[in-house]
Amino acid sequence: MRVLLAQPRGFCAGVQRAIAIVERAIDRHGPGVHVRHEIVHNRHVVESLADRGAVFVEELDAVPDGAVTIFSAHGVPRRVEQEAARRRLPVIDATCPLVSRVHVEGRRYAADGRVVLLIGHPGHPEVIGSLGQIEGRVLVVSDAGDVAKLDLPRDTPIAFVTQTTLSVDDTRAAIAAIHERFSDVVGPGTNDICYATQNRQAALRTLAAEVDVLLVVGAANSSNSNRLREIGLDCGVQTHLIPDATALRPEWFEGAATVGITAGASAPEALVQGVVNALSAWADIAVEEQAGIVETVRFRLPAAVL
Repeated sequence: MRVLLAQPRGFCAGVQRAIAIVERAIDRHGPGVHVRHEIVHNRHVVESLADRGAVFVEELDAVPDGAVTIFSAHGVPRRVEQEAARRRLPVIDATCPLVSRVHVEGRRYAADGRVVLLIGHPGHPEVIGSLGQIEGRVLVVSDAGDVAKLDLPRDTPIAFVTQTTLSVDDTRAAIAAIHERFSDVVGPGTNDICYATQNRQAALRTLAAEVDVLLVVGAANSSNSNRLREIGLDCGVQTHLIPDATALRPEWFEGAATVGITAGASAPEALVQGVVNALSAWADIAVEEQAGIVETVRFRLPAAVL
């Protein structure tokens, strides 16, 4: 069986930065560093950091006074920042710089008096954070259908921003619907979808043309991993989103000559290699690396952990 590995796959620069922030904070301050929400959406990453001494909590009321507190890569609402400041908690912000860029854009549009449409998935931590960072009227729309339901006059001044981990195609459709529905629209196109999300989606589409089965390594609550699974299915390929090798099922590969493997932006490479090893126990495999983009983007760490 041929096993073709997507390029690029796995950790993006924002995830690498967030994990490094937690690791360095533990090295500097010792065990007991608190992290609000999962630092990134991957259980293996969270458990590894917890083993080193990180304490993961859902809200700040679970953080003891004086404890070093880290905000996750998805960003937080301003109310959380204000609560931390009120309690004088020493905060290290691991929000992905690309998510922070969306916050800045949204605030600028809102300050111009525009209704801001946030294209994203309601309830996702990044969307919750963005809603809480933009003052003014902000409405969440997931797709063109949501845009059609908006009870706003056609000439309403509109701006849009997007969750960074969406499907490029779905986002384009939502943006097109916004332009069709309203006469006064500004926004960044698909530029808010992060480079890593776009690269992984493009690589998967190429991969799908060559394989019989697609495996996406990633967490069930990872937005970008779920988008990869959906794209694989849209390409007409049997596609499975799996957290790790333990989720593999032999019947998936009956008659498969080529299996493609990719990984969401918060999935460690060790999990991909674990899947490859599991496949090698079932069949003679030949592993190949897909030709693709080699990502060189790196984000600076905050001064608090340098």
